[in-house]
Amino acid sequence: MRGMIVVAALAVALAAAGCKPASSPAARPGADRPKVALVMKSLANNFFATMAEGARRHQAGHAADYELLVSGTKNETDLSEQVNLIEQAVAQGAAAIVIAPADSKALVPALRRAQQQGVIIVNIDNRLDADVVRQSGLKAPFVGPDNRDGARRVGSAVAQRLHPGDEVAIIEGVVTAFNGQQRRAGYEDAMRDAGMRVVAVQSGDWEMDKANAVAANLLLAHPALKALLCANDNMAIGAAAAVSALGRKQTVLLAGFDDISAIKPLLADGRVVATADQHADQLAVDGIEVALQALKDRKVGEDRVTPVDLVTS
Repeated sequence: MRGMIVVAALAVALAAAGCKPASSPAARPGADRPKVALVMKSLANNFFATMAEGARRHQAGHAADYELLVSGTKNETDLSEQVNLIEQAVAQGAAAIVIAPADSKALVPALRRAQQQGVIIVNIDNRLDADVVRQSGLKAPFVGPDNRDGARRVGSAVAQRLHPGDEVAIIEGVVTAFNGQQRRAGYEDAMRDAGMRVVAVQSGDWEMDKANAVAANLLLAHPALKALLCANDNMAIGAAAAVSALGRKQTVLLAGFDDISAIKPLLADGRVVATADQHADQLAVDGIEVALQALKDRKVGEDRVTPVDLVTS
């Protein structure tokens, strides 16, 4: 009986002192911080590595505001792995997912399922297909640049070094990716305005090795080719290797998109005429900030157009 009285008295004393059990949520450091998952495409691509670095720097400066989960795929076309990463983020308790989708249509169902579980979705870099998004009921603001305008400016910089009627070819990205479609359209706008002849369009799937093979085939099939317009810098680097191997460095101009660190030596020596900087490090940060604001406001955020700048040799 005496022991029961002691226990009861201790409980009363703890309550009066405002003590809480060590396992309560309020006692765990960071328990009240939302988790934001950044889901990207191939981490082998310097563009997405830079994006991840920018996100980590932002989180380090806002450590009290949110936790960051960073993930990406092994290659640019691994859709099933991106679906897995979305599901893992939900399982890890992410309050928001900021995603650069590998495909503009195929990822929508997985993102919709995540949203139905209360997760905020923010779409960056590659815009999800508007019709599929609308049909699914997904609500996801897009944060990213005007890819068509960026590619048009890159193409125009190349066209200034060509003559009307010259033959050019486009090495596009994944054909189902909206940003790839927009970059192709921007290159076609520039070539049409300058009077060039687009003699071929082939996909390099954003990958260096595939673009190398595509470029080699294009150069052999079109001996009069004067330029290869590549929808990202990885593919421009692959195409540059093909141009060099076939002894065409002096006659074929190259363009890229992204302004990754690996393209800078090719810009410096003139092998690549122009690229576009869409500020990968800041792009992820912009998406995260939209997600954090949406969590704060308890509603879907607004689209945000981010900058893209022409970079020339």
